[in-house]
Amino acid sequence: MNKSLALAHFQTSFQFITHQNERFSYLEGAYLALIGGCDWVQLRMKGATDEEVEPIARKLKLACEGAGATFILDDRVELVKKLQIDGVHLGKNDMPVDEARKLLGDEFIIGGTANTFDDIRRLHEQGADYIGCGPFRYTTTKEKLSPVLGIEGYHQIIEQMRENKISLPMVAIGGLTPDDIDPLADLGIGVAMSGTILNAENPVTMTRQIHDKCFGLFMENLNHYFENQ
Repeated sequence: MNKSLALAHFQTSFQFITHQNERFSYLEGAYLALIGGCDWVQLRMKGATDEEVEPIARKLKLACEGAGATFILDDRVELVKKLQIDGVHLGKNDMPVDEARKLLGDEFIIGGTANTFDDIRRLHEQGADYIGCGPFRYTTTKEKLSPVLGIEGYHQIIEQMRENKISLPMVAIGGLTPDDIDPLADLGIGVAMSGTILNAENPVTMTRQIHDKCFGLFMENLNHYFENQ
């Protein structure tokens, strides 16, 4: 996956973050999301060893390549380099972005987790390519949650970014539903989901609906842009 191309439509890409439940394994959930049209997948297996993650990452890398989707691995910088995965997502307690950049170089995508504007400023200074900001609301798919932001929290953060002339692609994370897509899109923020997909009666159909809604908003914004030129 070309880094520039992946980031160019970052905020219009519906992102799926893997999780396992009583119905689906990490790999099964990701496959269903890809079948539904998801074009950005993050493999997140907190608590697993590299030996447990690597075989799953290898299979998912092939699946993402076949689907034309961007593949991001959570946390494991060395494994990203070894397997030549598209990029890595780094949590607040993971390796610093600038250190990861030294190991990976400029061709890999590096994203970071933020909960406050100060987090975003730090990630921007360290050279992050994108931000996963949240949680939007309470979620059971992640332990040790930072304070919940809600839509007002995102409004405040976006305003602070504008005031400080910081421009970074951003997706909201944490407890999102399809109803949250429009208000976040109005702020220029994309969405990443996990439980909404995996807990749906039909995960493929749910993924397709979310993907189509995100793409429709992208086309609508594109039309507005050209109309105002």
